[in-house]
Amino acid sequence: MRILLIAFAAFILAACSSYPSMSTSSPTKTTDGVLTNAGGMTLYTFDKDAAGSGKSVCNGPCAANWPPLMAAADAKAGGDYTIVVRDDGSRQWALKGKPLYLWVKDTKPGDRTGDGFNNVWRLARP
Repeated sequence: MRILLIAFAAFILAACSSYPSMSTSSPTKTTDGVLTNAGGMTLYTFDKDAAGSGKSVCNGPCAANWPPLMAAADAKAGGDYTIVVRDDGSRQWALKGKPLYLWVKDTKPGDRTGDGFNNVWRLARP
C-alpha cells in the first residue's frame, strides 16, 4: 500500500509540473509566430507605450477596447517578461518592456483583426 501511495504521489507531481502556471514568467504562448494568451487569443502591443517605462498609457476607454493581459497578484516576472503597474493599481504583463493587450473585436482564437489598427497597434511577436 505504501509503494502504491508513493507511486501515486509521484504521478500527481509529474502531471502538475507539466502544466504551465500563469504565475510563472511565461504568461503567453506562440501560435503561428504571434503571441497569444492561454486561451489562444492574439496579443498586441501599442506604439504609444514607451518600452521599459514600466507603465501603460492605454487606460479608461482605451483599455475597454484593448484589455490588458493581466498578471495575477502572485505572478513573477522573468526572462523577457516584466510586470507593469497600471494607473488603477492592477498588474499587466509586458514583453521586452512593452505592455501586452487583447482586442475586443477578436472573437475567436486565431483572429488578428487589431493588427495595424489606427497605425499604432501591432501583433505581439516573440
